[in-house]
Amino acid sequence: MKPDWDKLMKEFEGSDTQLVADVDCTTEGKPLCEAHGVRGYPTIKWGDPAALEDYQGGRDFKSLKKFCDEKLKPMCSPANLDLCDDDKKAEIQKFMDMSDDDLDKLVEDKEKEMADAESEFKAFVEGLQSQYQEGMKKKDDTLDAIKESGLGLMKAVKVAKKKKGGKDEL
Repeated sequence: MKPDWDKLMKEFEGSDTQLVADVDCTTEGKPLCEAHGVRGYPTIKWGDPAALEDYQGGRDFKSLKKFCDEKLKPMCSPANLDLCDDDKKAEIQKFMDMSDDDLDKLVEDKEKEMADAESEFKAFVEGLQSQYQEGMKKKDDTLDAIKESGLGLMKAVKVAKKKKGGKDEL
């Protein structure tokens, strides 16, 4: 992916409206990556710098370029109100009219909702993993019990009987 990403950065080098860049999350970029929830590498984020979203598309040059051409454009935001419809302008104005403390509290509450959803999902996956492991152990124990009940001998006797039966017929 790195060669395609480097090629993509060159494509958009010097653009006034689109930025394609990389950040080394293991060195000086670590605080930025932590602030935006980057946990694995490579991670691609896009959108308003204040509210980056995870990129879910293809990672080859063609897919990345198409995405950039279609999506990396100025977006409705407080800095680009002229790109917003009336509903979004009203929503932005509602937040602008809030006190800093109220806005901080609202952001904190929404971030907690997101963290809770992540925790709930993680617990769900851990439960599935536990069920899977229990199911796998039950299956393995059952298969072992069947084998120990003489299945191997039964099959060997069946083959031996066939061979013996074949010799008697000659």
